[in-house]
Amino acid sequence: MANQGIQSYFQFNNVNWDAMRQATWETVWMTALSMIIVSVLGIILGLLLFESRNKSGFGWKLVNWIVSLLVNIFRSIPFIILIVLLLPFTKDIVGTIIGPKAAIPSLVISAAPFYARMVEADFREVDSGVIEAVKSMGGTNWDVIFKVLLPESTPALIAGATVTAISLISYTAMAGAIGSGGLGYLAYLDGFQSNNNTVTLVATVIILIIVLIVQTVGDLLVKRIDKRTL
Repeated sequence: MANQGIQSYFQFNNVNWDAMRQATWETVWMTALSMIIVSVLGIILGLLLFESRNKSGFGWKLVNWIVSLLVNIFRSIPFIILIVLLLPFTKDIVGTIIGPKAAIPSLVISAAPFYARMVEADFREVDSGVIEAVKSMGGTNWDVIFKVLLPESTPALIAGATVTAISLISYTAMAGAIGSGGLGYLAYLDGFQSNNNTVTLVATVIILIIVLIVQTVGDLLVKRIDKRTL
């Protein structure tokens, strides 16, 4: 199909709507599953960074150095390079290097360090006086985590998760360039490669709508939970 200027973006009869619906579901599925795993890993890594940052023991310093190094390395690698770099690892883990399932390891490894740093920063914002008060009353480290750190930082954690989820949506689009499925793959294969500008436009609009929904839901949750807004 030849590119015929601006009007080529509005030839909606050239869109395979069944394929568009399938690609939309794949994007949502990849983002949701990746975000669940990223949230768990990000909180664990962020907690390790927070707890080990001021500890004096050699073991804690080693933990902080290792976690910081891994977080900084994987947070710095551009996603499109990371997904190619991890192809052998992905093959061993999920048994394939194409399709939505194959994108999950790269999405998680790319986004979890990003979220971990936000989690660490959110924990640092918690009033240290409250933490010391809990400890002075005999509270354990687990009490501090589950009764102070997580409850007090929940609004910030949700806000950070919202930002991370939106980044994951953009990552799924980039992953489409190497066959991961989703709207990015459809826009590249049926849109760009086929000179079908309408497919590219529709896929882009759907991605924007998904981002808007995620941002709106995240903002509403933060507003509902944040006690400072009451």
